[in-house]
Amino acid sequence: MQFVLSPILRRGLVEVFFLTFTPALFLRSIHLTNYKNHADRSLDFSRKINCFIGPNGMGKTNILDAIHYLSLTKSYFSSTDQQNIRIGADFMRLTGAVTVQEQDYRIVCRLPQGRKKDFTVNDLPYKRMSDHVGMMPVVMIAPDDSVLISGSSEERRKFLDNTLSQTDHEYLEHLVRYNKYLDQRNALLKSMNAGGRHDAVLLEGYDEQLVRYGESVYRRRRQALSELEPIFSHYHRLVSLEREQTSFSYESTMNERPLADQLRDNLPRQILLERTSAGPHRDDIAFMLGDTRLKRFGSQGQQKSFLIALKLAQYHYIRAHKSFHPFLLIDDIFDKIDGERSRQLVQLLSGEDFGQIFITDTDEQHITDELGADTALFDIYQIP
Repeated sequence: MQFVLSPILRRGLVEVFFLTFTPALFLRSIHLTNYKNHADRSLDFSRKINCFIGPNGMGKTNILDAIHYLSLTKSYFSSTDQQNIRIGADFMRLTGAVTVQEQDYRIVCRLPQGRKKDFTVNDLPYKRMSDHVGMMPVVMIAPDDSVLISGSSEERRKFLDNTLSQTDHEYLEHLVRYNKYLDQRNALLKSMNAGGRHDAVLLEGYDEQLVRYGESVYRRRRQALSELEPIFSHYHRLVSLEREQTSFSYESTMNERPLADQLRDNLPRQILLERTSAGPHRDDIAFMLGDTRLKRFGSQGQQKSFLIALKLAQYHYIRAHKSFHPFLLIDDIFDKIDGERSRQLVQLLSGEDFGQIFITDTDEQHITDELGADTALFDIYQIP
């Protein structure tokens, strides 16, 4: 496969390149069995834009979620796997036919009621779900993404972890190991608080592992943000029509002091609280509108423009690191966006910088007017 690297912008010493070539990730079809409100549905897709039309509450978003589930082994919206099984059914199953860099695969997920799910690729099972992450990279844009701005720091860490886990298996492995040792250290702190026994040797062992994997997670997150920022700035200028000045930065106590020193600090208080008070599990990202936090002063339109630009930056970060287009899933595409910004977004999506796209909307005329006649339309009432 041939492709070229074309610089689209330069910021300081950072150059951002977009890869230009025929999309190498193509979801040819998907079959949903007992997935949420879909009892039995099959869909064959276009290589470019696929749009699901129909009233709210009829299952358009659940089709996007099924694609997300096949891609990342979990729902974008449901906190537990069992919530994805249709009410009254005793299992759910998703089957996808996908082409990845000219190789065809059959991905199957099975989830029985009350049991663990299993994933297979061409009938071969995965030993760990994490082994599948990154094979079919995906970016989702949804109305509930406002929690990235208004919610807790955990939501913003999840965004970074999702981005990095799809492009860097070592990062995902180090994040999993860090969280494992964090849980073990917190359990030890709880035991020490309950019994008053100070197991210094075990605590030192946990601290060594937290420092090893925590510093790796911290470095990769900072590097990812430094790569995301110029791409984000580019897209935000386009989506917002250059109306607002925005930025973001990584907030961490590790910016100032090594993690090892912080773990030793205030140990009596950590024991009393029964939790580890420092590390990448407490870090945050500051989203700024001018000199103030977007969370406090941004309007709905400003926040929506910010979030779209952030997700498009995520898309192109993944694309650059994977060397092919991820799936782009957009739920309720024109929600809280005025007409001028909607047209700007449509122009972006219709260009060569994006691969296969899946969209939901309630108005077919709106879609045909904005996206054009070449869009593959799926009426939610007529999907077999």
